[in-house]
Amino acid sequence: MSTVFLNGHFMPIENATISPLDRGFLFADGIYEVIPIYQGKPFRLDKHLKRWQRSLEAIRLTLPAAYQMEGLTQLIHQLIERNGGGNLSLYLQATRGCPSNRDHAFPTEPTDPTLFMMCSHLKPPMVDQIEQAQGITAITSEDIRWDRCDIKSVSLLPNLLLRQEAIDAGAQEAILLKEGSVTEGAASNVFIVADNTLITPPKIPKILSGITRDLIIELAEEHHIPVSERSISKAQLMSADEVWVTSSTKEILPVINIDGAPIGNGKIGPHWKQMAKLYFDFKRSL
Repeated sequence: MSTVFLNGHFMPIENATISPLDRGFLFADGIYEVIPIYQGKPFRLDKHLKRWQRSLEAIRLTLPAAYQMEGLTQLIHQLIERNGGGNLSLYLQATRGCPSNRDHAFPTEPTDPTLFMMCSHLKPPMVDQIEQAQGITAITSEDIRWDRCDIKSVSLLPNLLLRQEAIDAGAQEAILLKEGSVTEGAASNVFIVADNTLITPPKIPKILSGITRDLIIELAEEHHIPVSERSISKAQLMSADEVWVTSSTKEILPVINIDGAPIGNGKIGPHWKQMAKLYFDFKRSL
């Protein structure tokens, strides 16, 4: 039985309830964050909480003083401890709360935001088992999401439909295209390797600035690996030497087949193995 945090209280997950008038339930009026926990320690917590704050500001949601950065950090550490530490995925969500009436406009009556946190088991990521790693397959899909994907909104229906499209095709991820250029995956950022250079789409509102994405760029620059943030066409994606998708909980996954066609030689490439080792060593150093 896991312990969750809801609106000021720790409790068994079975006891956690939210009103059907919650604007997160009715309108997806809220934001979220997912933070990996390794050996009881949050990974890149400051980066995650800064992105969390940017999303709050973007939807014009202010949390009570007890849930500002310092207080929230303490609550996160308490929740990790109550769930036994170890390797976890911590989910954090805030909504605009539960006004008495359903209305598209922001509540005019005093309404407390809803704050919810939970932990779940985190499977060992692929970078922790480089020699046993196997690549994944992907499909390409038209990016049908809204134009503010830089906000980590709980409104994920387009992402779910795109991810399910990949699953129905026997793949693990959908790589999204808007106006002929790669944006990101349905639940990930995208890198390609071409001419010994790592390439990833630039930070624009149409993509989420991934914490793992940013760390890969940092590690590449630190170890003198050429890296470039620029547009990627579908042709460049399909002809790349390597393709990776990245996220906080899956870290770096090598994609060896897209739309039924092999990427490179259809096997995990040397650049992924190099970056996976750098990423693993960085985690261990913390």
